[in-house]
Amino acid sequence: MRSMAKSAASPFFLIFLPLFLAHHGPTLQNGNGQGAPANGTSASVAKQTGSPKSSSENEDLQHAVERSGNDSAALVHNLEDFLQKYPQSHQRPRIYRALVEANLKLREAARAADYAERIVALTPEDMAMTILAIQLLEGNGDEAGLRRALSYSTRVLDYVRRSTADEKSPKVSKEEWEAEQKRDQMTILLLRGRLALKLHYASAAEADLVSSYALLPNAAAAEKLGEIAELKKDLPRAIKEYARAFVLSDTTGGGANRREIRQKLGNVWRLARGSEAGLGEYLLLTYDELAQPAHGPAAIRNPGAKEPYDFTLRKAPDNSAFPLTHQKGKIVVVNFWATWCGPCRAMEPHFARVAAQFQGIQDIVFLAADCDEDETLVPAYLEREKPRTTVVYADGLDRLLAVNSFPTLVVLDRLGKIAYRAEGFDPDAVEKELSDAIRRTLSAENGAGEKPASGARPAP
Repeated sequence: MRSMAKSAASPFFLIFLPLFLAHHGPTLQNGNGQGAPANGTSASVAKQTGSPKSSSENEDLQHAVERSGNDSAALVHNLEDFLQKYPQSHQRPRIYRALVEANLKLREAARAADYAERIVALTPEDMAMTILAIQLLEGNGDEAGLRRALSYSTRVLDYVRRSTADEKSPKVSKEEWEAEQKRDQMTILLLRGRLALKLHYASAAEADLVSSYALLPNAAAAEKLGEIAELKKDLPRAIKEYARAFVLSDTTGGGANRREIRQKLGNVWRLARGSEAGLGEYLLLTYDELAQPAHGPAAIRNPGAKEPYDFTLRKAPDNSAFPLTHQKGKIVVVNFWATWCGPCRAMEPHFARVAAQFQGIQDIVFLAADCDEDETLVPAYLEREKPRTTVVYADGLDRLLAVNSFPTLVVLDRLGKIAYRAEGFDPDAVEKELSDAIRRTLSAENGAGEKPASGARPAP
């Protein structure tokens, strides 16, 4: 079957069929327990499997294959002659498969579709061949063929929905099976929606495309939904769908052409707004919307806190409580960071060295406050990087202090007021700047001028 996939022209087939085969595995067989042909199909077709009464038939088939050599055109001619002589041959499923493959190699898509449909008629449980038949019929484009393809797609969708985890390979986990099940349904709904749209069944097409996108956001469904909205003169909806398709087109594949989507989006934006002003900002907002973690937005923590020492943070990665009220009266030095931030990774050893200078002073606290939206990324990061200062989740402290770039360093005095703040850092200067700021904060509160606080090590 994989050799067929390489010969097919449809991008959808190339992307989806290997996933479908891997997911549904041994159940996608014909009535003889054989899958679709791979390299060596001719030998498979010629194999002697008949009873003594059919030995002449088998010999004729073997001769038909042998006379063909490596010539696909000759193989098609010889096998079709054989079928003329033996129209009810028990070898028909294998012969049809060989004819599908050979015609694909010859770029004879209509003839390949004809033989694929013959296989589907003989072995309707063969979902892999059904999918190929759908693809070929869609590519041929005639209305009768599209109607048959639409019917076949419903058959495949019903098959996927009836599948249970009991049928999965023991090598596949339940979670992996469920993810593939969702992907299979998404893809078949997309295919059926696309076929319905070509047949001008707009309502049915929209319903399938909306369901496909809801299962797994994908560029192809969003693009088609944009086209439907544009035809309805619903420009705001068209803009929304095309923007989603543009953002997703480099992540979900499916044959989506980002350049074409960009042209469609620019056109409807200009029709609605008169120019492309503001389109870039809209795309960034769409990207942020789609980039939200799959588990949904994080819960808002410390919603009523109005001062830093009102916050209760959580230590990472165990989520144990870390109330800042217990640090009230101390100087708190906070490094706001995120796992995806390269400069934050570079900042950590500098921050740790400054913390080491003041480790003898009990009333100075150093915290590395993680600001990731997806906190599931944090444990693995900590295990890998092993930071040397106390790591907490920001839990809204970043929101209170309007931290929106990383890394950001903040020194809070004993009253919770900001005594020092720096966004980004100079690796050659950050340690001196931060340690000097901490010393100034200590000196100002102790009324001791500029002398270093007792217990503090001198800056290097």
